[in-house]
Amino acid sequence: MISRLDTNAYGKNAINLSKVIRHPDRHEIRQISVDIALQGDFDEVHTLGDNTKVLPTDTMKNTVYVLAKDHFTGSVESFGLVLADHFLSRNPQVHAVTIELNEFCWSRMVFDGQPHPHSFIHGGSEKHSALITMKGEGRQVAAGIRDLLLLKTTDSGFENYIKDEYTTLKETDDRIFSTQCEVSWKYGTAAAMDFDRLYADIRINLLQTFAMHKSLSVQHTLYAMGENVLAAFEAVTEISLKMPNKHHIPFNLGLFGMENRNEIFIATDEPYGYITGTLVRG
Repeated sequence: MISRLDTNAYGKNAINLSKVIRHPDRHEIRQISVDIALQGDFDEVHTLGDNTKVLPTDTMKNTVYVLAKDHFTGSVESFGLVLADHFLSRNPQVHAVTIELNEFCWSRMVFDGQPHPHSFIHGGSEKHSALITMKGEGRQVAAGIRDLLLLKTTDSGFENYIKDEYTTLKETDDRIFSTQCEVSWKYGTAAAMDFDRLYADIRINLLQTFAMHKSLSVQHTLYAMGENVLAAFEAVTEISLKMPNKHHIPFNLGLFGMENRNEIFIATDEPYGYITGTLVRG
């Protein structure tokens, strides 16, 4: 035999859904994007073109919208579990299901201290993410934050690093620290829990650590953020962070006879430092 089919999956990506939840006195808006991937007994669709075990991806798309009517009433994690259970329980040829969800952040407009009942403002690029994997009786729920743009103007430095003949970077004990952070964490159980409350509390913990930590490097703060989450939340077994360093480079005002007292910077998108790390209990 020349070849053998190895790992494979198929599904539907970028299923974009908006749902309005209508309460008597106010509305809620939920906007998510869903990716679905199925793994299982699909060899013959590849080798023979036999589609008898294939659930159309268009059906997957429709299923998301139909189930959202009654089941997307709480957290994205809970809705992801409903979707994964649906596809796994109804398709014996499917051995594993992965559901990835990203929720866009809308907040209610406030006028004269009063939240408007049906008008909202977008929260920027930040997204609440969830990843559900289900295989047989095994379930894994992970959650996280994507595109979380953070910045602080002091309490950050970078010193005592390797210097060779190509090094031009100057040491500093006071710099802008900015990152577009991506964080994901795994829960130790897929049992019913208050996913929304956990997400909100973990998010605040991450923000507080970033703000309060005296940073000696991006790695230093990355570790502190992960360490504090593991210390505060027993439900979390593992946390991963990606923290690209969005550089703000002091502009040389000396060329114009002026002193730059850490006030004027060149904000650069590229190139950027890229720092990642995963912390586990141990």
